[in-house]
This record gives sequence, C-alpha cells and structure tokens, in this order.
Amino acid sequence: MTMKTGADYTWLENDFPDLAEAYCFTLVRGLPPVELTSRLEGRPQPALHGIAAVVDAAFARYGHEEDGRQVVAMTTVGDWTLLIEPNGYFGATEDHALPVSAGTSWVSHFVNINALGTFLWAEDRTLRLSFDPMFPEERWGSTPDALLDAMHHAGFPFEESSEPDLSSPAAFALAEHVTGVALTPALLRDTTFTCATIRMR
Repeated sequence: MTMKTGADYTWLENDFPDLAEAYCFTLVRGLPPVELTSRLEGRPQPALHGIAAVVDAAFARYGHEEDGRQVVAMTTVGDWTLLIEPNGYFGATEDHALPVSAGTSWVSHFVNINALGTFLWAEDRTLRLSFDPMFPEERWGSTPDALLDAMHHAGFPFEESSEPDLSSPAAFALAEHVTGVALTPALLRDTTFTCATIRMR
C-alpha cells in the first residue's frame, strides 16, 4: 500500500477550517477512551456528535479558563484511540506526553494559529522522534532518523520550494504511516465522540 502524502490531507483545511487553524491530534495504542481519560486525569463530559460540535464546545469553554481545563474528544479506531484537542497542545508536549505514554505507543502532532507545530512519537515514556513540521531537518529523540524516508515522502519541506507548504498535512500522513490509522472527513463528521476536560497547566 502506497504511503500517503500531505496532499492527501489538505481536506482538513477545506472541510473543517475552524479546526484546521489550531489543533492537536494524538493516536494512542491499546488505551480505550475511558482508560485514557483516567490517565489524563480527565473529567468526563457529555458525548458530542461530530467534530463541529466538539470545536464549538471547546471554544465556548475559553471564557471559563480559570481552572485551566480544555475540552478534548476521543474515539476508538482499530487498536488505537484518537484524541483531538481543538486549539490544544497537550498530546505533543514532551512534559505531558511522555509520562502518560507508559506501556504504549503515542503519536501526536499539533499546530497553533501562528503556524508553530510539533510532531511527537513516543514509545513507553521514551521520546523516539520530535520535530517542527516546518523545520524537519531539526530533529531530536532516541531515533531521530527512523522515519526519515517516510518524512521525505510525506512532503515535509527539507528544501526551499515554490510549491505550497504542506508541512501540517504531511504530519497527518506521517502519523498514518506510523499507526496505520487513516483519518477521513467522514470519521470527523459522523463520529459520536467520548469527551472530557483535561488540565493544560
């Protein structure tokens, strides 16, 4: 099966522009949403149907940030749980992600409204690879070159180019390469998500 590229994930910006401005997508192997919520010290919230409802709930909470908590959405996809944070970053932050990756695989990527981003791959509390999708030549972790060929194929900008920047969509393609989980518009639009709030600071 041919590995996808960033061009295969440009639908996120077209179909879900509010989410595409700033997000964190994380895939965690073998932890169902209830267990992941517990590991994140989350507080369960009512389920929400479709990512648009999740985004609305997340933005509605921004006016009540005194407790430092944020809405997240989860669903099971095969052996993995998908964790989505509208305008979040928890999953791609080493201080947060590494402790809760104990005993599992953790693949996360985020981008904020200023286009700053991170791709993070951890295995059982060990950081395998981390880099900013816009600057893929600067990598760190225990195996910083393990996905190098896949990174080139996905379309990360290793060289200056006049082509459109696909660094953020390329992170989705690389996450799919590592996990085998393909995200689709229908998955985001039609899923009823398990929801929680987690503390961000």
